[in-house]
Amino acid sequence: MRGIAGGLGLAAALLLPGLAQAQPASDSIGLELNRLQPQGEGCRVWLVLRNPASAALDPLRLDLLVFGKDGVISRRLAVDVGPLPAEKTAARVFDMGGQNCGGVGSLLLNDLLACGPAPNGGSDCLPRLALSSRVEGVPFEK
Repeated sequence: MRGIAGGLGLAAALLLPGLAQAQPASDSIGLELNRLQPQGEGCRVWLVLRNPASAALDPLRLDLLVFGKDGVISRRLAVDVGPLPAEKTAARVFDMGGQNCGGVGSLLLNDLLACGPAPNGGSDCLPRLALSSRVEGVPFEK
């Protein structure tokens, strides 16, 4: 029995460093495209934001480009998703009038117009962003 327990401990010790590397950095700001919902003649966009840091992000404004299924930019949006409190997960919703959800091919975070109290605007925050998408066939990239 002692040999099995010792072997399990060794296996755990060997695996834990790899698991630690696979986890995102603790100061990463999560930005997830969670859902696209048809809304009349437009499309409602649901974003989930995660701020694990001990400081709030206020303001937080995104410069987004919406690409059609053909890869051509269909619109540019400035979206205010702040404030995002410290150690908080929050959902933000906005509508794109005249944009059919089925026509959205991808979203690009073109830039951060503002991020927190940093004097450099979004340049300090941009590398900390971890983008993802739960919408099948619609990537969210930076």
